[in-house]
Amino acid sequence: MNEAPIGIFDSGIGGLTVASAIRRLMPLESMIYFGDTAHLPYGEKSEAAVQAYSIKIADVLLEKGCKVIVIACNSASSSAYELLVEYVGKRTKIINVIDPMVGLVGQQFQNDRIGLIGTKRTVNSKVYFRKTSQLGLGIELASLATPLLVPMIEEGFIHQRISHDIIEKYLEDEVLAGISALILGCTHYPLIHGEIVAHYGGSVQVLDSSEVTAQYVYHYLLQENLLSSHLGESDRFLVSDYTDSFEVSTQLFFGKRVHLEFYKLWE
Repeated sequence: MNEAPIGIFDSGIGGLTVASAIRRLMPLESMIYFGDTAHLPYGEKSEAAVQAYSIKIADVLLEKGCKVIVIACNSASSSAYELLVEYVGKRTKIINVIDPMVGLVGQQFQNDRIGLIGTKRTVNSKVYFRKTSQLGLGIELASLATPLLVPMIEEGFIHQRISHDIIEKYLEDEVLAGISALILGCTHYPLIHGEIVAHYGGSVQVLDSSEVTAQYVYHYLLQENLLSSHLGESDRFLVSDYTDSFEVSTQLFFGKRVHLEFYKLWE
């Protein structure tokens, strides 16, 4: 079981930030990544649709023997995590990207005003507000939906004038005034981490869920004695539709050309 792969899924390239963080932290682990590119972005889909996609993908990853499944998407984590735990929780561990971040915020930012940017689905679900409030640590959460960022990133419009203007417009919103830290509540957003950090000039700590989630996965596998002791099989990348941006992004993240396997979710 130790040599079994880690399963990771997202609607597109955003979850690759989590996958690459896991790769850096745990170089001996093998991974199976499912990019549901036929249905991206999840942040604009209904809760029922995201749940249906997530259950189907979880089945695929279980069939391929994954020892843990990471929901590398905030929208799916907010919509489908509890359902997946109920559905497959007895067969494998389900890890989302929200709980590790909430845990970090609870440890480091008691009685602070914290910002959150994410998709409409993540922000409207109020899952971060609910979970930080339950900590009882006086954390004030200021949430702002930033729906243009995911399609902008998916289409490759980053580190350009257009991306700079969109990012600046969002971050200057009065909702985010007076924050001491900002949660990047979408796994796409680490791809524009540098631009966000530059905007604040060190006055606001920018919290990257990909790194926090990778640490959580590592400690879980260590605790359960599931860490791989030697290099396993090659990583696999499954997609429900081919996109140029996904192929380019996997090469950028992993430093080599990867073979994309087409997997049709529904006949």
